[in-house]
Amino acid sequence: MRALLTPSLDWLLVFVPITAWLHYTRHDAHTPIFLCACLAILPLAGWLGKATENLAHHTGDAIGGLLNATFGNAAELIIALAALRNGLHDVVKASLTGSIIGNVLLVAGLSMLMGGVKYKTQTFNRMAAQNQATMLLLAAVSLILPAAFHYLAGPAAARVEDGLSTEISVILLLVYFLSLVFTLVTHKALFGGEGGEARGGESQPWTVGRSVGVLAGATAMIAWVSEILVGSVAAAAHSFGMTSVFVGVIVVAIIGNAAEHSTAILVARKNRMDLAMGIAVGSSIQIALFVGPVLVLTSYFVGPRPMNLVFTPAEVLAVTLSVLICAQTANDGESNWMEGVQLLAVYAILGAVFYFLPEITAGIPHLAVPK
Repeated sequence: MRALLTPSLDWLLVFVPITAWLHYTRHDAHTPIFLCACLAILPLAGWLGKATENLAHHTGDAIGGLLNATFGNAAELIIALAALRNGLHDVVKASLTGSIIGNVLLVAGLSMLMGGVKYKTQTFNRMAAQNQATMLLLAAVSLILPAAFHYLAGPAAARVEDGLSTEISVILLLVYFLSLVFTLVTHKALFGGEGGEARGGESQPWTVGRSVGVLAGATAMIAWVSEILVGSVAAAAHSFGMTSVFVGVIVVAIIGNAAEHSTAILVARKNRMDLAMGIAVGSSIQIALFVGPVLVLTSYFVGPRPMNLVFTPAEVLAVTLSVLICAQTANDGESNWMEGVQLLAVYAILGAVFYFLPEITAGIPHLAVPK
């Protein structure tokens, strides 16, 4: 009975059947469907994160952080693909932006805050953090240059933007795969953290088979609920008076990153900041250098038209500032709760700006609201 009453995201699993019932019986109840779908994804993402953490016990922090980022971003990729099929490129780009800034500010900030409350000062591999910060700067460059080209080239830019975005995507994918070789093969000692053995007082980790099974099941459920969520985004945004860019940058990104939130905070509380930072920063790198380019290339086969890498000025500015402050925070290889507060403050300020930013000012067309 005590276990049943323990606070847990698992209580939110009740929203999975509720979401299904609303979706199949009340097609026009867009706002309740959207809210229930968001709540349903949270516990599923929590199970996904729990499985990856258990898998990390068998692989170590470097591969564990990569696995958590990969499967944690599965929800983000699935949501983006669903939006891509519906031609909602503005929501896709906004969710990518939100995922990047959400990880480097919200996830890293919460990890530093919650870990710092328990430990006065926490340390992590400084050289590894600096390497990841450089990768994040590359991600910022990949957003700045296509946007600059769009606004500087004028009307002529439209004819070549798709091709330019495709070429940049191929370059980013190449760099990302080379970074995996650097991290896991040639310089793996640089990214080594604590081993994967269970420590005293902790329960034994799941087996590899169980972890992979839970990963597959959670990912499949997230894919199904994400389809329902994306179908209700437009009407829900309209009913709440939110712009599509705010929904993508803040709401969808937070839901999609729920796995990273839970796992990074959990390991930070266990004083495993190498793994926590690997999850937060590594996830942003993967979104910018892998998920974004994959979506650009996939858009040629999925959806009504290709997607480019031309983000709005507000999105580019938000990512650039987030990357710079994250790099500054990680530069000394130490963290404390106050640095977490600072990152969270920047995230809150950016959230307020995106909330009050008019749709037309953001450069994003209004979403079509189902009647």
